[in-house]
Amino acid sequence: MNKGYINLKEQVIELINYTRSILYPDIFGEMEYKSAEALKADAFIATKTLLKEVIEDEAVCERTAKNVFDKIPELREIIDTDIQAAYEGDPAAQSVREVMLAYPAFEAISIFRIAHVFYKEKVPIIPRMMTEYAHKNTGIDIHPGATVGPYFFIDHGTGVVIGETTTIGERVKLYQGVTLGAKSFAANPDGTLVKGIKRHPDIGNNVVIYAGATILGGSTVIGDNCVIGGNVWLTHSVDAGNTVLAAHERNEIFTK
Repeated sequence: MNKGYINLKEQVIELINYTRSILYPDIFGEMEYKSAEALKADAFIATKTLLKEVIEDEAVCERTAKNVFDKIPELREIIDTDIQAAYEGDPAAQSVREVMLAYPAFEAISIFRIAHVFYKEKVPIIPRMMTEYAHKNTGIDIHPGATVGPYFFIDHGTGVVIGETTTIGERVKLYQGVTLGAKSFAANPDGTLVKGIKRHPDIGNNVVIYAGATILGGSTVIGDNCVIGGNVWLTHSVDAGNTVLAAHERNEIFTK
C-alpha cells in the first residue's frame, strides 16, 4: 500500500480522536497535560493538515476547518441525545460512561456524526474514511451522507447498513443486521450508474426495526410509530402506526 495512503488513514484516526477529546474531555481527553484551548488548537491544526491532503485551495481548507469547529457545540448536543437513547433504551446499560466506552453503537454513531459534518462541507474522501474506520471497528456501516435525527440507538449493531440517501427521524431504534439500502441502481445509456439520486428509504419518528429486517428503495417510507419485525423484507411504504410482522413481494403487509 502507498505510504501516503497509510499516512492519510493515520491522520483521519488522529482527527477522530482529537474531535472526541474536545467533545468529551472527561471521557476521551488528555487533559492531565493539555489545556482545553491547547487541545483545540492542536486539533484545528490537525484538521487543516488533513484537509490539505484532499483540497488544494488553502483558503478553502481554512474556511472549512473553521466551519467544522463552529459546529462542535451542535455536534455535542446531538451526540448527547444518542448517548441518552442508548442508556434509556438498553436495560443492560449500567451507566452513561459504559455506553460511551463499551457500546459499538456509540463508537459508530459518534464517528458518523463527526463525518457527517465534513460531508455537509463537501469534503471529499475524508468523511467516508471516517465511517469506514467505524465500520471496521464495530461492524456498523453508516454512510456519512445519511440524515439521522436525534436520540438514535443501534442495539448490538453488527451487520447494520445505512445507505447514503437514507433519512431517519427522531427516537429511532435499530437492532443488529438491519439494512436500509437501495432497491436497484439506475444506469445511464452508457451503462454507468446514475449518481446523486434518492436510493434509500425514509424512516419516520419513533420507529423500531428489529434484527435482520431489510428495507429498500428511495421511494419507501416507513411512517411514524411503526414497528418492523425481524427478517421482514420491505420494498414499499408502510403507513404510520403499523406493526409489520411479514411483508411479501405482492405488497401484502401482515400487521399485528
